[in-house]
Amino acid sequence: MAETMAGRPAGTSPDFDVRDVANGVGLLAATANVIMQLARPAVGYGVLESKVESSQVMRHPVRRWRTTVTYLSVALMGTPAEREIYRRAVNRSHAQVRSTPESPVSYNAFDARLQLWVAACLYRGVSDVYTLLHRPADERTADAIYRASSRLGTTLQVPEDMWPRDRAAFERYWATALGEIRIDPPVRAYLDGLTLLRYLPRPLSAAFGPVNRFLTTGFLPPPFRELMQLPWAESDQRRFEALIQVIATVNRLLPPSVRRFPFNACLQDLRVRIRRDFPPSRPALLPGSMPGAAKPMRRGRRNGRCQR
Repeated sequence: MAETMAGRPAGTSPDFDVRDVANGVGLLAATANVIMQLARPAVGYGVLESKVESSQVMRHPVRRWRTTVTYLSVALMGTPAEREIYRRAVNRSHAQVRSTPESPVSYNAFDARLQLWVAACLYRGVSDVYTLLHRPADERTADAIYRASSRLGTTLQVPEDMWPRDRAAFERYWATALGEIRIDPPVRAYLDGLTLLRYLPRPLSAAFGPVNRFLTTGFLPPPFRELMQLPWAESDQRRFEALIQVIATVNRLLPPSVRRFPFNACLQDLRVRIRRDFPPSRPALLPGSMPGAAKPMRRGRRNGRCQR
């Protein structure tokens, strides 16, 4: 779906705007979604053993989260050309993520089956957060969210025909895929550090880590919660639901541009960098015509802009 550079994305219907699923409050569920993704052993060890320095959340948390938010933004709301450019940037990092003979499991970041799993987890997160912040979507809206979420995979290496045909087909895929999840102790220890925000300075992690752990546990579906060995009682569920209800109420009162932050800011920053590195006089924005050997984007200065 193409999108205009400003305003409502082209092709969205009056009763559904894809920007409604790019809600900043949804980032409260980010750690839970990472746990879901890494519960596939090949993904978990791929992240744990990755030698891509910029992807190390424990050492570069701001850069890593900006990268993730920008990816989600361009996948859901970007134009085909923008997604193509970002895909090439992601591919350069993924080329370095391969298992070694010493790795507990075999993995390759270009494996479309693993990328499909990651995209499926992202879609499940998008759908669940939408339901919590709004209400269960009607069939038409749920189908629209599902179609838009297919780009979470195709912006990587997932072929369009590999994405389950409809929501019923997705549920069959998901039920089968759940049979392959496993969290080994080294991956669990890494994820435990994420839930407690141990990548932040100690005063911040001590203050906000328990809150993030509570929210993460609440957002996790039971199978993943059990694999992480996170206790959860009925009283916890009631407190979680009450808190989410308050957050959703406040969220609905915010202006749309505020609700969509930081997704809208990261997408706008990406567009600024694309215009800088690919001026209109060059045909580089046409899908399939990007220079393969050239770096698609220069790194921005560390001045708070959303960077790759």
